[in-house]
Amino acid sequence: MLQEIIIRVLVGGMAVSAFAILGDILKPKSFAGLFGAAPSIALATLLLTISKEGHAYTAIEGRSMGLGAIAFFLYAWVVTRAMITARWSALRVTVAAIFVWCVCAIALWRVLLK
Repeated sequence: MLQEIIIRVLVGGMAVSAFAILGDILKPKSFAGLFGAAPSIALATLLLTISKEGHAYTAIEGRSMGLGAIAFFLYAWVVTRAMITARWSALRVTVAAIFVWCVCAIALWRVLLK
């Protein structure tokens, strides 16, 4: 168990660092945060899942991550539109829009994976 945690920290840290460097090289600089977060953690998780659970289980996890990313894109679009057009506060928009993410993620899961 401890060895797995150490591997997760090392692989995740290296992946985050690599993506942060990539984001720092690309323009605009706002990409640095985007590349430093989700993709690197997802890749580290998938690599560890392959070694522990095998390819079939990892494929299911990868599809689930993809559907979650689609739901998150819709969430981000709703947040952006609401903040620009309705001029709501960030807290109000993000709390309201989290339900959009949940509904979209559950609907995609039920339709495509169940």
